[in-house]
Amino acid sequence: MQNLPIYFLMYRFFFKRILDFIIATTAFLILFPIFITVVIVLSLVNRGKPFFLQPRPGKNERIFRVIKFKTMTDEKGTDGKLLPDYQRITSAGRFIRKTSLDEIPQLLNVIKGDMSLIGPRPLLVRYLPLYNTKQKRRHEIRPGITGWAQVNGRNSISWEQKFDYDVWYVDHCSFSLDIKILLMTILKVFKRDGINAESNIPMRPFLGTTEKNDSH
Repeated sequence: MQNLPIYFLMYRFFFKRILDFIIATTAFLILFPIFITVVIVLSLVNRGKPFFLQPRPGKNERIFRVIKFKTMTDEKGTDGKLLPDYQRITSAGRFIRKTSLDEIPQLLNVIKGDMSLIGPRPLLVRYLPLYNTKQKRRHEIRPGITGWAQVNGRNSISWEQKFDYDVWYVDHCSFSLDIKILLMTILKVFKRDGINAESNIPMRPFLGTTEKNDSH
């Protein structure tokens, strides 16, 4: 970690968490009618299962359960395996993703302290042993609902570029940067640009960085 001015450190280790709690709690209360409506709709569509819960690594690689709205069914093929994502996503789920409503439950993760509003996205636990030394630094802070990589391409950039953005954010986290990312996220949500993939084809899984470049 770089030698940062005291006000940067105060924000990162103290004020950021306070603002996260205040903003997330306020936002959840405001969005509660929408939250309940989506819960009812998805309970009907997904046979009583409106939420998607999955273990994810957080700060210092501590595992927590991320909460999102369940936008896909659990339908399986004749081989007993889950069908491809594009076959399992429902019409309601597609709308919820496009409008970013699936992110609302993660406000509960922020309130609990598992996540921050802004930070590197929490990825799959199975990726942990695949990160190189530099990429592991993305876990030095709490993961976020949105982040620097999300407003700079998300699924349109490589995993390596995404992790570079994550580590850059770790080294430059500040109040002004968080405000910038928050405003960029809101703009992209309204424009439906880059925050949610319009394609039904998910990004390829991370298989590790072929060129082990831990120094830069």
